[in-house]
This record gives sequence, C-alpha cells and structure tokens, in this order.
Amino acid sequence: MGITDAKSILVRSKLPDTEYVINPYTGCAFGCLYCYASFTGRFVGQPRNAWGDYVFAKQNAVAVFETELRKLRGAGRAPSLLLSSVTDPYQGVERRYRLTRGILEALARDPYPGPVGILTKSPLVLRDLDVLTTLPRVEVGLTVTTTDDRLGRFLEVRAPRASRRLAALAALVAHGLPTYAFVGPLLPHFRYERDALDALFGSLAGAGVRSVYVEHINLSPYIRQRLWNVMRTEPPEVQKICREAATTEHRQALDARVAELLDKHGLALRMSRVLYHPCGQ
Repeated sequence: MGITDAKSILVRSKLPDTEYVINPYTGCAFGCLYCYASFTGRFVGQPRNAWGDYVFAKQNAVAVFETELRKLRGAGRAPSLLLSSVTDPYQGVERRYRLTRGILEALARDPYPGPVGILTKSPLVLRDLDVLTTLPRVEVGLTVTTTDDRLGRFLEVRAPRASRRLAALAALVAHGLPTYAFVGPLLPHFRYERDALDALFGSLAGAGVRSVYVEHINLSPYIRQRLWNVMRTEPPEVQKICREAATTEHRQALDARVAELLDKHGLALRMSRVLYHPCGQ
C-alpha cells in the first residue's frame, strides 16, 4: 500500500462510449489473473508480475478532480465519465481513503448532468447509494465472469465472490438505479460447458440486469505469460482449452453461443458486438 499525488484525475478515454476516465488508485488488490491493467505498474515503479500486490492511493484525487470539474462546468461541458478503467474504485482501500466517495460527492453537490458510469467488482458500491441516487444520469456496472465462486476465486484472486456481486446488482436495481453487467473476459471453458454460460446470463437477468458488455479474453503476451505460469499445474485438457482461446474458431463459436443466450434471457448487448482485443495489442 502506498500514497502518491496525481497531476490530473480526468483522463481522456480510449473507450468508444466514454469521454473521460477517473482512476483514484493505481494498482488493484483484487489481483485478477486475466487483468490487462498491470501495465499501470510502470507509473509507480512496479513490475507487471507484481500485479495484485500493490495499491497506491492518489491522496489528492478529490481536490484535483474538483478543480478539473469546475473547469469543465465553467466551459459548459458535461462529458461522459467512468470510474474506473484501470483500477477498481471500490477495492478495499476505498474504505479508508474514500476517494471514490469524495469524487461522487463533488459530482452530486450541483448534480452533474452528464453520464456517470461506475464499473466495479465490489458490493462496497452499495455504501454510496445515498450519493448515487442524487446523480441524474448515473449507471452502475459490476463485472461478473462466472456463477462458480470456486472458479472465481482461482482467477479473481482476492475479488469479492460472484454471488455477492449478483446480490449487489439486485440491490441496485431495487433502489431504482440503472445497472449493467460486464461479462469480461468470456472464460474459455464456456465454449464447451454450455450450461455454465447459460447459468451466468440467467443469473444476470434474474438480478434485474437488462444489458451487458461482453468481451473475449485479452491474450496479449504479458497476460498469456501470467496465465500460462498458473496453468502449468492444471490438467492438459484445461491448458488446451485456454490456448485455443486465441483462435478465430474459438471466438466465433462463443459469439454464436452468446447471441443465442442473450436472446433467451432478454439481455441487450452493449456496443452491438462481443468485444475483442487482438493478441499483441
């Protein structure tokens, strides 16, 4: 755990449906094996293989954000914002530092009229219902990759269990907040265990979710290395399934299954496609 200062908090986004991202922390204690964000370690002197072992709180994040927000509003702008893209805004250290809460409170003082998105793996987001419900265009998403808590613990090392995330989604819906789920990555075994993906989409619909982002697993070289190191002790058939995930055939098979299940469970697909990051990018 460390502390750092931010020069800026509002960062131009490369995401197609978000103009600015807000990352109050560098690093993430959840330590998910498939996470692409381990490249951010270079900003705090941490190697990629230390992902999950460090978190740096940007101690001045709220003050910097308030200054940047005033400039935006003074210019008559209300661009879309996302908390967060390369960290989790509700990981454990948020209980202590309350940086995400402080940023939301700044948005709520004179209710921000632009879209505000939240993406997390943590039910801690429910703590801030009192603030979230004052924002006119807020939307809360939770990443849910499996309904199997045992598998989730293997891949998402210290993240809250999937069952707790589904319960959090249901609670958000019950409070009238717009929600979505991020099914990313699509775990490779879903191609063969067809009922497992059916159960996941069914659970999301059962929680009240009406739309989902879906993304194939990112197998950029540094992610592959991390996964293969862990998979070395797994049975050969498990290793084979994971390696096949980089093929076009695998993605096409999963795309067809996703389309079938979205229709079955009445879920809308965000971006009108299953997202994919070509290997090496």
